[in-house]
Amino acid sequence: MFTVMLLGAFMGILNETLLSTALPTIMMEFDISENKVQWLTTVFLLTNGVMIPVTAFLIERFTSRKLFLTALGLFGIGTLLAAFSYSFPLLLVGRVIQAAGSGIMLPLMMTVILVVIPKDRRGRMMGWAGIVISFGPAIGPTLSGFLLEYYSWRPLFYVVLPIVAIVILLAFKYVKNVTTITKPKIDIVSILLSSLGFGGLLYGFSSAGEKGWSSWIVLGCIIAGFIILVWFIRRQLHLKQPLLQFRVFHYKTFTLSLAITMIVIVSMIGAETLLPLYMQNLRGFTPLESGLMLLPGAIVMGVMSPVTGTLFDRWGARRLAIPGLLIVVVTSFLFTSLTMETSFLYLCLIYALRMFGLSLAMMPVMTNGLNQLPTKWSAHGSAMANTFQQVSGSIGTAFLITVLTVSSTGYARGANNYEHSIDQVQQSALLQGYNNAFWFASTLAIVAFVLSFFIKGSMKNRNKVVGL
Repeated sequence: MFTVMLLGAFMGILNETLLSTALPTIMMEFDISENKVQWLTTVFLLTNGVMIPVTAFLIERFTSRKLFLTALGLFGIGTLLAAFSYSFPLLLVGRVIQAAGSGIMLPLMMTVILVVIPKDRRGRMMGWAGIVISFGPAIGPTLSGFLLEYYSWRPLFYVVLPIVAIVILLAFKYVKNVTTITKPKIDIVSILLSSLGFGGLLYGFSSAGEKGWSSWIVLGCIIAGFIILVWFIRRQLHLKQPLLQFRVFHYKTFTLSLAITMIVIVSMIGAETLLPLYMQNLRGFTPLESGLMLLPGAIVMGVMSPVTGTLFDRWGARRLAIPGLLIVVVTSFLFTSLTMETSFLYLCLIYALRMFGLSLAMMPVMTNGLNQLPTKWSAHGSAMANTFQQVSGSIGTAFLITVLTVSSTGYARGANNYEHSIDQVQQSALLQGYNNAFWFASTLAIVAFVLSFFIKGSMKNRNKVVGL
């Protein structure tokens, strides 16, 4: 059952980045601008971010078997629609339906782990879940780069369709009902507030790198999203059956673990975003080459996730997170001195080492936090964790791109254009921007490293509840 759910969640997360290298090809086929084509990625993340908080309610409303099969069905319909779409709007609708199914599968899988697996064995299972969260997005650009080297963008969906069909057949046989159905009342206002609040924040921060922080759309979405979320949270704290249980933050270990995990997610997604941009825009590497550079790191993360899960069951999170985050700090600093001569091998090795450090920290820390929650709040805890990971990835990437843009623009203005050609100035400005972005990432890594010393050493002792 867990293997089938793992496959479903992996397909969903993989599709977050699967189209990243195919966007220029899609632009040419449908004759659309960069701003339009970017919506294929943005709308997937937005729909995902909106669906994840609602999943906690759905898990308590429907059986795990019915919910998982429905999510797979939605994902399959969206994939089929996208594969055979004859227009860009139809392709966009396909991506929305895909994301609606994907947004349910990951938090549902994590909830099943928390319900079925005893605490002393959860680390190994969450380690396998870590493959989905880390390996899926990392392998997406490599896979799409390879297919685009020989085919068009449509095979990116064709190859997924038979896998969806196989997983659905396996789900009918192996997925059972394991969650408790409480049938909470449907609070339409909470669903609307959650969708608008999280959706507004995600869209605002995701658009900041492209539109700039001075854009009224960016600022308006962020401010409106924040205000609506405050309203949403206050409403949840007063409802007897909330859509999302914010009282999970009463557990200080969960809160600390979530804070560290959010920084780790920013470190992972930030590097996956910045390094391909540096390689393609500044160094002239192809999308396939930049994807291949990320591949060893993705493999390291994929191999290490179940290993660190097993080690967590034996040692707890603290003994893994401290050395892991120290590695992340060191490797982040090594990326602050990129040049026009930095070798492919250097980038590949440092990135792989960085992913090794992240693998020691990410799932062990989050599992440690989720273990503190009572079983009745498992669905809310996993939904909260996945939602905040999604939001932190969006916010972190936006800030890193902003640091890159502002730093490079400031350097270009301050450069002596009489001594250097325009190309040299632009090249040096971009290099400065990438290096400063990694300085920002290094600072975040230091914060996570310091916080890791406050993680409880033993996973067996539960933290006492503290007030908000």
